[in-house]
Amino acid sequence: MKGERLDRLLARLGLGSRKEVARVVRSGQVRVAGQVVRDPAFHVPPGARLEVNGQPLAVRCHHHVLLHKPAGYVTSRKEGPSVFTLLEGFPTRDLSPVGRLDKDTEGLLLFTTDGELLHRLTHPRHKVEKRYLVHLEHPATGEDQKAFGEGLVLEGTRLLPAELSWDQNPTRVELVLREGRFHQVKRMFQARGNRVLYLKRLSLGPLTLGDLPVGQARYLSPEEEEALYRAVGIFTDLLRGRW
Repeated sequence: MKGERLDRLLARLGLGSRKEVARVVRSGQVRVAGQVVRDPAFHVPPGARLEVNGQPLAVRCHHHVLLHKPAGYVTSRKEGPSVFTLLEGFPTRDLSPVGRLDKDTEGLLLFTTDGELLHRLTHPRHKVEKRYLVHLEHPATGEDQKAFGEGLVLEGTRLLPAELSWDQNPTRVELVLREGRFHQVKRMFQARGNRVLYLKRLSLGPLTLGDLPVGQARYLSPEEEEALYRAVGIFTDLLRGRW
């Protein structure tokens, strides 16, 4: 078998456009089966080991599963009912949740086997956006928006700036966070004298639930995987030799 062109393969793996990866190849950063290859048109033998800056392209060996979590399930293996019971048919032994959702919280919950990806998605330094739909006991106010936008001080710790918005009904709001602390959404509104009645995570970085039914799970598409890795800079670091 002739194999796939190197530039096309690298672009398909998410390292950039064909033009971008061609420059990377010509610069001598790519090895195929241990040998430096500078020809973007080189045909990669099936199963050959690929390296960029000495690092193997292993990111596509991981599993990433998106779950539309229903209320009533805990993000734990030791307690129940567990979200892992909703992942029948997936490699649950190796999957870890990216953050947690409370038992009564619904929405997007990502699982991955990639520890580096999990770390970057959850570490505040990378400021990955998490968007929530929140139903409140009392209407949100402009003062709430200002306090969240400036970085709310919660139990002596200043949080990262958050975005609070609503359309017609200020008891039905959206909140965008760039960190994930314990019960953060509920505690933020509690600090403002309000109470969360319903909470749903709508998105994580570039990922959204789309039309995924409640209680159902699916693998990420290649396009979603690429967007996710780019969002936390893994591909950029790989090309610069930092990962």
